[in-house]
Amino acid sequence: MFSDHMILQRGMPAPVWGTAAPGETVVVSIRNQRKQAKAGTDGKWMVKLDPLKTGAPAALKISGVGDGAITFTNVLVGEVWIGSGQSNMAGNTSGYRRQDEALDAWANDATHMPLRFYDRHNGVWRRPSEPQFGRSSALGFAFIYSLSKELGVPVGMMVFAYGGRPSGEWITPGMAAASADPVLRKLVEPGAEAPPPGGGQAGKRKFLTRETMGVHYRNGISKFRPYAIRGVLWDQGEGGTNLEGVDQFTAMSALIAGWRKDWGNDDLPFLHMQKPSGGGCAWDPANPVNRGARELTPQPTGPSRMKPDRMFYRLNHIRMGTIPNAPLVTTVDLARGVHPPTKSAYGARAVRVALGTVYGRDVETCGPVYRSHTVEGGRIRVTFDHVGKGLAFRHSEKLQGFEIAGSDGAWRWAEATIDGATVVVHHADIPSPTQVRYAYWPEPSYANLFNKDGLPALTFTTERLPRPTTPSRGR
Repeated sequence: MFSDHMILQRGMPAPVWGTAAPGETVVVSIRNQRKQAKAGTDGKWMVKLDPLKTGAPAALKISGVGDGAITFTNVLVGEVWIGSGQSNMAGNTSGYRRQDEALDAWANDATHMPLRFYDRHNGVWRRPSEPQFGRSSALGFAFIYSLSKELGVPVGMMVFAYGGRPSGEWITPGMAAASADPVLRKLVEPGAEAPPPGGGQAGKRKFLTRETMGVHYRNGISKFRPYAIRGVLWDQGEGGTNLEGVDQFTAMSALIAGWRKDWGNDDLPFLHMQKPSGGGCAWDPANPVNRGARELTPQPTGPSRMKPDRMFYRLNHIRMGTIPNAPLVTTVDLARGVHPPTKSAYGARAVRVALGTVYGRDVETCGPVYRSHTVEGGRIRVTFDHVGKGLAFRHSEKLQGFEIAGSDGAWRWAEATIDGATVVVHHADIPSPTQVRYAYWPEPSYANLFNKDGLPALTFTTERLPRPTTPSRGR
């Protein structure tokens, strides 16, 4: 983790560690700090630097390690993040800049910026001027570039991501055992039988077991510990969990809690990208962030074709935003696709969320989110969180996207109006409505509720959806 051109996290104790001869005294110095430690019987040692401030590049010197000393030059102090997940985090900058004009311009502009990527294959920190920097995560680069521009400080990222992989491969058995979910705990109990490779709804799929879960945490993320970091940016979900009977919300709750425990920080920020990507319309289609978003389409006339398990998957990702200090990065109004080409937009949106939730900026980070509803005779009034500057609709003469149902369970498209910070919905043929939902289609491009901060309302339903018997794949 230590090399020339490295970056240390500002504003918090920064561990420095290594090995020496057993009992040897090691001295670590940077700027006006001087810390020492004695290597244990196993040769391992660690010191924690006092919180550092940004400033000119410095040298980190370690003496007492065998013959002579080790000096790392051009050490920066700023913000350090971990990036993880599957292919949308793993895809490299060189590949995506060919289809993303903004990313290409940023890569050219970044040549002399104080940005760093940790090259885990070679154990060194890379600068934007190095050819190898292009192998870095495109989403990660867009994130640290935008964040550095906003904060005016050096920013670095360590990435460990694998395409097509489930979240269960980043959850160790210990994390699963500590979960509040009995289904997840049962998978790692001593003597638990491995799920069969086939049969039932599982088909030919073989689920992870106590012996196979957590491989990417052990081989990748754990190697970064205990390096001081500000937070985590996560982009995964299409690969599901691959844990029998465990949905994405449950899995990610255990993952986030486990990573926080290992870093000794119960409040470690954990930003996660909304899945599925895109599918909705944008407040301002001319905004570069929204390039590739769909235009508003007419409201459908028939019943929704959304299968309950697919909606369960979508709502679980939204629900993940209720985990403390784990905000959702809204993507429904961005370019769509399994691999959206506009990584610059996705990174910039993640930075907006980070600024408002991690760095204390007064900026709205999310569109309207369902809070509650009340039945008022033949109408239902819906209350939202993240109203921001107020509710609004766009690109149509009326608000679209709401459905209501009565006791018969038959859904009908509702008339909807904004009333202050609420939306009131009704249908002439439903005198006693009981349920309401919004944007309940695979691609909700017909739904046009926003806050005036320019962010789209998120899908919701008040009906209780059955929990799938097997973890769903991405949709």
